[in-house]
Amino acid sequence: MLLISPDSVEEALDCAKAAEHLDIVDVKRPDEGSLGANFPWVIREIRDAVPADKPVSATVGDVPYKPGTVAQAALGAAVSGATYIKVGLYGCTTPEQAIDVMRGVVRAVKDHRPDAFVVASGYADAHRIGCVNPLALPDIARRSGSDAAMLDTAIKDGTRLFDHVPPDVCAEFVRLAHEAGLLAALAGSVKTGDLGTLTRIGTDIVGVRGAVCEGGDRKAGRIRPQLVAAFRAEMERHASEHTAAIAAAN
Repeated sequence: MLLISPDSVEEALDCAKAAEHLDIVDVKRPDEGSLGANFPWVIREIRDAVPADKPVSATVGDVPYKPGTVAQAALGAAVSGATYIKVGLYGCTTPEQAIDVMRGVVRAVKDHRPDAFVVASGYADAHRIGCVNPLALPDIARRSGSDAAMLDTAIKDGTRLFDHVPPDVCAEFVRLAHEAGLLAALAGSVKTGDLGTLTRIGTDIVGVRGAVCEGGDRKAGRIRPQLVAAFRAEMERHASEHTAAIAAAN
């Protein structure tokens, strides 16, 4: 699945124009960090702006180890119209802390909306900020009752997912997530050139912003429908080639 992250209602309208090419519209606020939370009214307006059959995801933020605070924020995102709730476990230094936060989120969100989808998100560059190891995320997600494990990059300085977690380690992340019955999501300055690898290792959700913004700039650029369509076309091409390669091998 392709997850696209607009940061405004205007960009969401551009996503709506390319709705046939994407699967999830993800609301975030890059000014507040990698998984920066946007305002409840923005989530509501974006929910209203995109087709009803396209789920809206919302980031809760690069959160501290404050389980009650994070649970309230997650519920706010769900009440505002998001059905995918993503939590960046930025301030959790141990798996136990991360599980504590995510259990609160799962309960708060699913008591309100049982069909909501909770994503425990970590960071490929965890070593730079001191949070939980990327490969701990699938077990954290499983033990907390979350539905997916995700990796992104915390520090947006031009380095990318594979700069911090090489493809073989990403493959292990995906394997552990699938073994735990979870979806595996990968993001972090992903480019079209990464799609072959992401397809081969079995990634379920690819999250992008910069790759579909004019100039490739996630902050200064704006999402363009034609770039979304082109990115999706590359995804489909790699998926078809991968399927054909597997069939030929068998």
